[in-house]
Amino acid sequence: MVLSDRTIREEIDRGSIVVDPLGEGCIQPASVDVHLGPQILVFRNSRRPYIDIGQDMTDLTEMVETGDDVPFILHPGEFVLGTTLENIEIPGHLVARLEGKSSLGRIGLLIHSTAGYVDPGWKGHLTLELSNVANLPITLYQGMKIGQLSFLTLTTPAEQLYGSPDLGSKYQGQVVPTPSRMYMDFQDENSTD
Repeated sequence: MVLSDRTIREEIDRGSIVVDPLGEGCIQPASVDVHLGPQILVFRNSRRPYIDIGQDMTDLTEMVETGDDVPFILHPGEFVLGTTLENIEIPGHLVARLEGKSSLGRIGLLIHSTAGYVDPGWKGHLTLELSNVANLPITLYQGMKIGQLSFLTLTTPAEQLYGSPDLGSKYQGQVVPTPSRMYMDFQDENSTD
């Protein structure tokens, strides 16, 4: 069941759902608007011939800070990582779905490739997987509405929340766009400790 605006407000008032800061007018009929944070993680040209998901490849990216009035220009076919301005916390009885704003989708901006699902127990700023599928560059402004979160009720509260030690959660508490930590799965599998 998807939460309505009334239920979202009740959950926020109880402190069960956290969206901080919560902008004026950001609660929609069945979602909450989120905004683009000031950091963009860009992929730079590399001498590596490919991306090896079994290796730490954090040297493939660099952080760019955007200004209040200076946009980041996302070129056609470009892929970067952004983050929500808001810190998001999801309680154990809910999951959230992150979706792009319709007005941005209509100009070719995609805000996630696969990471639109937010687990129960999540705490942190959401990393956005930003792609431009249009034929022209798109301007991205710090603080612009970038997406919306809807909330769904679980049949029962989750037994293990995201961030629980047994789950090996890699991104709990992130504040800035965070590159892939997929390589950690390979370290765990090959570990002899």
